[in-house]
Amino acid sequence: MTTMELLNWVRGPGLAIAIVFMIVGVSVRLVEMLMLGRKTDLSEARETHSTKYGWRTIFTRTFPHLGSGQSLPIVFISGYIFHIGLLLVVFFFTPHILLIKDLTGLQWSGLSFGLIDNITMITMIAMIFVLWHRWWDKVRRYISRFSDYFAWLVTFLPLLTGYLLIHRLLLPYNEMLLVHIISVELLLISLPLTKLMHTFTFVFSRWYTGEAAGRKGVKI
Repeated sequence: MTTMELLNWVRGPGLAIAIVFMIVGVSVRLVEMLMLGRKTDLSEARETHSTKYGWRTIFTRTFPHLGSGQSLPIVFISGYIFHIGLLLVVFFFTPHILLIKDLTGLQWSGLSFGLIDNITMITMIAMIFVLWHRWWDKVRRYISRFSDYFAWLVTFLPLLTGYLLIHRLLLPYNEMLLVHIISVELLLISLPLTKLMHTFTFVFSRWYTGEAAGRKGVKI
């Protein structure tokens, strides 16, 4: 199979398979999570309107508490940078928007190439720093497993291959495009199978944590 034949397959049937796998996998995981439910709390509630704490926690946990990370605040900053940067690159790079339009019919304005290029570089640097700190910090290194590093890798590769593709580095354009699309499909397939599932579950987990704490009269 030639490079062009393989390229046509990965950006056609291959991409479709990856998207379907992601949607089905995420849906199954969410259904499983909702079906598990939780045990009835028989203790007396100290706050009868605890649901409001659930909704509040969804937003308050988006930002670090005062005093968090005082020893190494750049780690927290780097985490926010790479999450926001990744979001901007995925949804506001014009070629990505055009792909989304082909798939869904939805379209919006993108950011300039120069801005996306800089955001991509900054995001990769932030991710590398986060990885370095995970290895440098003895506690984080001890509790880290293969799944943590794998999740980092499959998130980083689309950024790296996309950057190399746009700047026509390392490989010829079609070959690098092939590698880039494969890295994206690997990320899509990994979403429901790894810790990256938190992309879809963080809202539920934050609400649950806030509601449970609110019922006990605990402020978080």
